[in-house]
Amino acid sequence: MDFITLLPDFGNLLYTVAAFVAALLVIVTVHEFGHYIIGRLTGIQAEVFSIGFGPRIISYSDLHGTRWQIAAIPLGGYVKFMGDANAASAGADAEAMAHMTEEERRHTMHGAPVWARAATVAAGPVFNFVLSVLIFAGVFIWSGTATDVPSIGAVVELPGGAGDIRRGDRIVSVAGLATPDYPALNIAVEAVPAEASLSYVVERAGQVLTVSGPALFPARLAGIGAGSAAADAGLRPGDVVLSAGGVPLVRFADLQAAVLAAEGAPIELSVWRPGMAAGESLVVSLSPRRTDLPLRDGGFETRWLIGATGNLFFTPETRRTGIWEAVEGGASETWFIARSSLSGMWYMLTGAISSCNLRGPIGIAETSAQAASAGMSNFIWFVAMLSTAVGLLNLFPIPVLDGGHLVFHAWEAITGKPPAERVLNVLMTLGLVLVLGLMAFGLNNDIFCP
Repeated sequence: MDFITLLPDFGNLLYTVAAFVAALLVIVTVHEFGHYIIGRLTGIQAEVFSIGFGPRIISYSDLHGTRWQIAAIPLGGYVKFMGDANAASAGADAEAMAHMTEEERRHTMHGAPVWARAATVAAGPVFNFVLSVLIFAGVFIWSGTATDVPSIGAVVELPGGAGDIRRGDRIVSVAGLATPDYPALNIAVEAVPAEASLSYVVERAGQVLTVSGPALFPARLAGIGAGSAAADAGLRPGDVVLSAGGVPLVRFADLQAAVLAAEGAPIELSVWRPGMAAGESLVVSLSPRRTDLPLRDGGFETRWLIGATGNLFFTPETRRTGIWEAVEGGASETWFIARSSLSGMWYMLTGAISSCNLRGPIGIAETSAQAASAGMSNFIWFVAMLSTAVGLLNLFPIPVLDGGHLVFHAWEAITGKPPAERVLNVLMTLGLVLVLGLMAFGLNNDIFCP
């Protein structure tokens, strides 16, 4: 085989690895910094703060005696506190602890009060949640919030144009249906005729005009899900699907109906892409995938999907998002992801949804690369979602994870003494086996699940 033919795949592999490592390092750094800073504030001395594992590449020591380092294997990180036998804080260095004064022991993870140790352990996952909330809030502030009345901020590019609709127009009605606000506009999306051109009444510069415009919710792909059938087929945000299986489409709902009717069979789509002349198109073939979707009110819905989202033919005029409003939105989004993850695991355990929903490192790496390919905003959003998932996973009451350490601290707080060392070692071993088994299961899904 000619080596040159391998270069494109090699480039994609490098891109996938780079995107995965970048996402992981941001999340791990924030997680470990949570452990470090709360430990420091509660009087526990950190000896090493490492980004990555293995041999040191660069390092320096600060005035507090902590060595900050970047190691050769960028697949995680750790904080080693004074008195720890290892980076996982799984046990004390008995020999080092024996030569410490009482005051020095207070600055170790194992000699500090239970409340200080518990706060330090919990800080890692909490900082992951905080990172997610702040990222989501930042996106909301950056993108703004749609005004209460439907007003045109910008018109998207469509093969037939936007008719007489202009930026700044306030939509008064569509096809005779009044649209005083966005809830009414959403109702109109379902009620207006399935026609490529509709009659709009708009308010423009103080005048009320009747103009023509495109379908309210056209068959345009506003977003492409990472790892989806649409992404694998090479579809891009902004593509307009002209037909499915030879049947012309006008609305996004028509595309949804065609995908549902295919029931997983391959569909041939005729697609217009921005930059093409009117009448030009490209042909894309893809197969919808059976997907378990988390619902906002809880539970899951299983549907055939290609992994694309639609939107109105315009981007709404926006107002500035308030800081508190953005933080509330960020917290709500973080809570939704955490709740959906927990319910998803439960549904997988009970067999209500496919266990293929659990992905391993390969699946996460591929998704991170596709999110990065879709643009910086998509990648940042993905980092926030992954940060929530990492924080949640670390809170599971499994020995070797932060949640397992919190259980041990709770036991000590109740009984007045930590678990026996022999019991602790057995539990840590079982926890490690469970975590490795979960990783192996996810990796198996990456390889064998469709």
